[in-house]
Formats: sequence, structure tokens, C-alpha cells
Amino acid sequence: MSEQNVMKQVHVRDLYVRGDILKKTQELADAIAASEEVALYRKAEKQIQSNERVQSLIKLIKKKQKELVAFQTTFKNEQMVQKIEKEIEELQDELDSIPIVSQFQQTQADLNYLLQMVVSAIRDSVSEKINVETGDDTPPARCD
Repeated sequence: MSEQNVMKQVHVRDLYVRGDILKKTQELADAIAASEEVALYRKAEKQIQSNERVQSLIKLIKKKQKELVAFQTTFKNEQMVQKIEKEIEELQDELDSIPIVSQFQQTQADLNYLLQMVVSAIRDSVSEKINVETGDDTPPARCD
């Protein structure tokens, strides 16, 4: 068999394996998207987006952050920087005190935990199969 034919066989097999992995990845993504964590996140996100007070505070914080950058870089006014930092902190505290904001933050944390758990499970499973951590893919003592 020529080297070119061997290369074609390897590429076809690789494409099949990659296709299989991508299919399973899509199945996993679909399962995660259908999870309770994602449903709760989406619900909390809608509540945040539709709450006028929350949106108003977010816009104000963003505006103050832009002012802060301007006073730090362009105007180099440390007194105004400290004043604006204090205003941002107070606005952030007010935002964080709104119950739907803390609920949203909790749903984000729960979803992140789920995703990290999936990544860790995949990493651990692959590591077990190929001994990635230790490099101990020990060859047999004899080849009889």
C-alpha cells in the first residue's frame, strides 16, 4: 500500500472519529441546555432584563466606569477617581441588594459549577484512559 493511501485511510478514520466526538458533544450540549440549571438561569436572566431599576443601575455603573477611566487616564485627577470609585461601589451595593440580582448571580454560579463538573469529568475520564497525568503508558515487558 502506498504512503498516500495510508494517509487517506488515516484521514478518513480521523474524520469519522472527530465526527463521532462532535456528535456526542452536541448531545452533551443539548442535555446541558435542557438542564434545570439552564432553565433557572434563563428565567432569572429574563427577570433581570425586564427590571427597570436593575437596568438603570447597570447603565449608571457603566457610565461611571467610563468616567473613571477618563479621570484615570486623560485627566489624571486622583481626587475625582476616588470620588467616582466610591459612587460605583455604592451603586454596586445597591444593585447587589436587589433580590432578583442575587438570585441571578446564584443561577450563574450553579450553571458554572455544572459546566466545571462536566469538564472535570471529561478530563478525568480521558486521563484515566491514556494516563495523561503521569505519562505511564507502560509498554509490556515482553512482546511474545
